[in-house]
Amino acid sequence: MSSSYRYYTFISSLFVALLMLSNTVATKLISIGPFIVSGGIIVFPLTYIFGDVLTEVYGYKQSRKIIWTGFFVLLLMSLVYWLVGILPPAMGWLNQTAYNTILGLVPRIALASLIAYWLGEFSNSFVLAKMKLLTQGRHLWMRTIGSTIVGEGIDSTVFVILAFYGVFPNNLLLPAILSGYILKVVYEIIATPLTYRIVKFLKRAEGVDAYDYTTKFNPFHF
Repeated sequence: MSSSYRYYTFISSLFVALLMLSNTVATKLISIGPFIVSGGIIVFPLTYIFGDVLTEVYGYKQSRKIIWTGFFVLLLMSLVYWLVGILPPAMGWLNQTAYNTILGLVPRIALASLIAYWLGEFSNSFVLAKMKLLTQGRHLWMRTIGSTIVGEGIDSTVFVILAFYGVFPNNLLLPAILSGYILKVVYEIIATPLTYRIVKFLKRAEGVDAYDYTTKFNPFHF
């Protein structure tokens, strides 16, 4: 069905590209006011915005395919980074330490990132699709922000606990979760007018406004 849509492939590809970028730049910590967060904060919230757009316009069934695509792309990217990192550097190439610092993988963090992404994105898509049915397509802002609150909350909590429990003191885990979570939700709120414009354009251009009345919401159902 997606082959008949003009912009579905573009939106989906952009979603996956942003996902890859967010995981690559996440190795740098940056300061935003009182918050210390990873560089991924600049890009990662956009994946939720595009996830909202995919579900709102094309429906949960189509969004499910892209979430799985993103998962396997992230897995492949992690494996390639790891493989290149363990290969012996060429004589005279002195940047192995720099490579390991930026692109080298800590297996626990990579696994935490994959699990958190999977749970967060599916939660976001599920909540938005269900809220669309409950509101009969009204109040898009409520759906995008509400689904982000749930999805980003699960993503942030799962990632920090799986990646840093037993590494950070327990009293730092909650601040680590909240700092990124608050910024991501604020990001979504600020971007709401842009989300409205993109959704309106796509619904008109594609001639589709999907409602998941008969969709099976099992993430493993294809």
